[in-house]
This record gives sequence, C-alpha cells and structure tokens, in this order.
Amino acid sequence: MAATGPDVERLPSPWFGVFLPQLRMDYATILRRTRVAEEAGFDSVWLMDHMAAPMAPEYDAFEGWTLATALGTATERIRVGHLVLCDAFRHPALLAKMAATLDVVTDGRLELGIGWGSAPAELDTYGFGETTPARRAARLAETLGILEKMFAGETFDHDGEFFRITGGMGRPRPVRGRVPIHIGGAGPTLTMPLVAEHADWWNLPSYAHRKLDELRPLAGPARISVQHPVGLAGSATARDEVHDVAYRRFGKWGGLLTGTPDEVAAPLAGLAASGVEGFVIQFHDFGDEESLRLFMADVAPAVREAAQAPLR
Repeated sequence: MAATGPDVERLPSPWFGVFLPQLRMDYATILRRTRVAEEAGFDSVWLMDHMAAPMAPEYDAFEGWTLATALGTATERIRVGHLVLCDAFRHPALLAKMAATLDVVTDGRLELGIGWGSAPAELDTYGFGETTPARRAARLAETLGILEKMFAGETFDHDGEFFRITGGMGRPRPVRGRVPIHIGGAGPTLTMPLVAEHADWWNLPSYAHRKLDELRPLAGPARISVQHPVGLAGSATARDEVHDVAYRRFGKWGGLLTGTPDEVAAPLAGLAASGVEGFVIQFHDFGDEESLRLFMADVAPAVREAAQAPLR
C-alpha cells in the first residue's frame, strides 16, 4: 500500500527535481551540477538506469545505483532517485536492501522510482530475458509487494510466481519506515493499476503529457509529478537559439517547454494549480549551472505561487 504520511510530506509542494541522465558527462560534471542544484534549491536529482545509453551505447554511462550512492553521500540536503529503475535488473530483496542502506546512509533522502522496463532489447542483449510487457508488469507487482515486506523489518515468507523467500527480513529499515515509491509510465492497462495500488507518486513522462486528465482517475491515491524537457532562455534575444537546441534534442519527446522564465513558468503554473505536486526538469543544456540557478530563482517561485493560490 502507498504511504501518505511523513515519507510523502517531507517534500515541499510543489517540489522540483532535475533529471541528470549520466550520459556525455564525466563524474566531476555530474557531481558539480548536483551540488549546484542543491545550492540553488532543487529538491531532488534524478538519474537513469540502463546498461547502456539508449540509442547511444558508444558513450560512457555510469551504473545508476552506484552513481546515486556517490551523489547521495557527497551532498547534504538534495534527495536522490531514478526515473526509473528497471525492475528486471535486480532481485527485489536485494533492491530493498540496497534502498534501505542508501536511505540510512543519506539520512532518509532516497526516492525509489521504478518501472517494469521499457527497453526489451536491452534485457535480451544483456541476458536478463526478453519477456512480454504483461509478464514484466506482473514481475514488478511482485517486486513492489516484496519491497513493502522488506521495509517492514519483520520476518516474512513469500511464495509468488517469480520469487520465493522463506524467513526473509529487511534490516536496516529505511529512516522513516519505508522509502517513497515513484512509478513512472502512462499505460492504462499494465502501469496505472500498479500506480493505484503501490505508488506514493505517479510520474507522468513527457511523451504522455496530454493524457494527464484522462489518466488522473486511474492513479488512485498516488500524488502526481510530471516530467518536462525545458529550454530555458536567459533573455528574449536568446529564445530562438535555445528553442532550436531544445527542439533538436527533445522535440520528439513531447511536452517540450521553451522560452524565457516567464514563458516556461506559465504552463508549469497551470499544472501546479490543477494539482500536480512535483516537476522533474531536463534542461536543454543538460543542467548547466546557469540554467539551474535561473530556474529556481525565476521559474520555481511563480509555480509555487500558483499552487498556493485559491481555486476560483
């Protein structure tokens, strides 16, 4: 069952995260941008979880969990997560152990984003097994149930379709008893039932941004976050150049927002006013320090003001 207590309330509403996929950046750059994001006021940093970068396997791509651990121990306030972990990569008991350990090490700063795997060719290439979407979704459902049992810190048995555990126990427990669960995706048949049953947060990917109102009723009690690629221009004169770069990189994703701070803030403010409580931003320049600071100084305040305004 999803939690609605202190695990979820710890984040401000709305909160802002920066997506820093660990591609085409060395570790020093990723760490520096994470620290700048923390200093600027971002609430969370998010990584990808792939064996190789999708469509760019020739580039270095750090392993997601190891990198999250490094960033979590090198920062003080910012929360760390993935959008999203691939369920097939890790046994759920091991995943729960890893999550609880990192949560304790970072004093409760882990956000656990997870999905059932959107790149079946990757699973086949690296020997994880290529199965149908329905089977992968069923495995994730079982994983989520095991995570809850492991986080409880009590002895349990589990005899399921994919896993069998006899006398298992998860220790240490997460700092606040469990780690908040974020489930990303927009499929009404396979993903949304998992969101409604297990998720604290439903993360709507940018490719499905137009389906928010349609899918919202299927999310159950889960609170809503959205992803958007953003081209943030420091001035009106830079708007066209930034738009061209952002469109070249992210134009096919859907949900692309470009413009000056006021122009980017307006659609995000509309989402905040409608009840969206979390925003994960991927910048056109992959989180350059100037964009991070500009967003939190000139965009975030307007969005938070819209969220607090009474409905008319």
